[in-house]
Order: sequence, then structure tokens, then C-alpha cells
Amino acid sequence: MNQKIKRNLLISGLFIAVALTWGTTWMAMKITVATVPPIFATGLRFLCASPLLIALARYKKAPLLFPAGQRFFQLAVMLFYFAIPFTLMIYGERFTTSSLAAIIFATMPAAVLAASMIFLGEKTSLQQLIGLAISTVTLCTILWQETHSRGDSLLQGITALVAAVLIHATMYVQCKKRCAGISVLSYNALPCLGAGMLLTLIGLSEAPDFSHFAPQALLAIAYLGIVAGVGGILCYFALQQFAKPFQASLVFLVFPLVAIALENQLSGTSISRDSLLLLIPFLSGILLTLYRGPASKPQVSTATNNTRQVS
Repeated sequence: MNQKIKRNLLISGLFIAVALTWGTTWMAMKITVATVPPIFATGLRFLCASPLLIALARYKKAPLLFPAGQRFFQLAVMLFYFAIPFTLMIYGERFTTSSLAAIIFATMPAAVLAASMIFLGEKTSLQQLIGLAISTVTLCTILWQETHSRGDSLLQGITALVAAVLIHATMYVQCKKRCAGISVLSYNALPCLGAGMLLTLIGLSEAPDFSHFAPQALLAIAYLGIVAGVGGILCYFALQQFAKPFQASLVFLVFPLVAIALENQLSGTSISRDSLLLLIPFLSGILLTLYRGPASKPQVSTATNNTRQVS
């Protein structure tokens, strides 16, 4: 087997791993929040992930602290990249389907593009602006349809999820400006630990009833922390190293489909048929925002959860 085939297999494997990880985190959050309060659950999630991230950082000799002069910003990363948006994500899933939550977060490339234009003055193409408009209008139509058919309680969850996207995208753009050269492990390890400790303490005010925590919820928290929080991060950044940036970014078109298929399989319900049809122009718009053409550097997309960690 020649090197090109091995490389293509590695890229395919990493792509599938990221798409499955990001696509399944939404159902894991839905299972978690059914019996565990959202703030406390998010804190436990980060406490599961942070020891592994710190151990990996030490093994790779990545510094745990940001460079001098950037450490206040490291605190901002803890609050506005981890603690607040991830809490809003899982809180939003109390009121929405996991499929709809995944669709909302698939707009991250469009949100990052808009934030880059606003905060960095980044130039963009007409094609990307058209993609931004298409994805935004189509998402609004999907959200209107789902809210109209499911009631006002859904709006509360949608608001939380959209706020999480906007906060995450803004922080990602600030990190592009301030954190060049900082290791991904440095970026995640201590902020993840700090967010975990802070949210777990704040979450005690939710009066969590440990006797009511379902076993599957605890397993879902461990999955979110270890598989999504550590494995998802490492696989995505490995994918970015081996694949072209545009190819890696295509995961944003795939993970919502994974989330929809999983919810249909497990619960038999998902978004409406009209909303499913609207995914065609929606994902096409996201594709237009991602692609810049062979002559220019492709748009760098954010990771998440967790993130993503997206997720």
C-alpha cells in the first residue's frame, strides 16, 4: 500500500471519527439533561475531560499557561469559550430536539465568517456573502417552522443555542487574533479544568439530586468529557494537519445529518419534513461560506464542541 493510499485512508478515518463524535454529542447532551441539571452536568463534563487534557499537555511538553500578557485572556477563554456557551448548549437541549441543536451549530462557519468581518475586518468574497445570506435565511425559516409546530417553549432553547453559537464564534475570532502559536492542548487544558470547577460549584445551587441521576446520563457525561472533549478535539486537529482546510471543514455538513439519523433511530422523531427539505439550501449555503477557491487560503473553521468540542 503506497503512501498516498495510506494518507487518504487516514484522512477518511479521521473525518468519519470527527463526524460521528460531533454528530452524537447532541443526543448525549439530550440524555444527560433529562436527569442532571445543565450547569452541574457541564461542570462534570469538563472535570472528566481536563485530567486527560492536562496529562497530554504534560506528555507533549505543552505549557499549561498562556504566554505572559495573555493570561487574562486565558481566563476569558475559560468563561466565554467553555463555561458559558457549553452551558447554554445543554440548557437549550432541554427544550429542543438534538437534531435542531446540531443544525443550529452547523452555522458555526457562517458565524465565524461574520465575526471575522466585524472584528478583524477580514475580506470576503461575493460567493461567501451569498452563502452567509442563504444559510442565515434558511436557518431562520427552519427555526420558525419548528417553533410554529412545537410551541413557544422551543423558542427558549433556540435562543440559548443561538447565543452559544454567537459567543463561541466571537471568541474563536478573538483567539485567531490573540492566540497564534499557542498549542491546542494549552488552549484546552487549564480553561477546561477551570470551567469544570467553576460550573460544578455553581451547579450545586441547582440542588442536583444524585439519587435521580440516570445511569445512562452519567455514561453520557463521561462520553461528552472523554470521547467528545478529548478524542473529538485531537481527531479534528489531526484531520486539519493531514487534510486540506476545506476538506476538514466539510465535517460541518455531515455531523448534523448524523445527529438527525441518530435521533430518528433512537426516538423515532426529529425535525419536520419541510425542515428536512430546507437542509439542502441550508447546507449549500454553509458550503459556499467554507470554499474560497484554489487560489486563496480556505476559511479556517472552528472546532468545538467541545469545540465541539462542538459540539
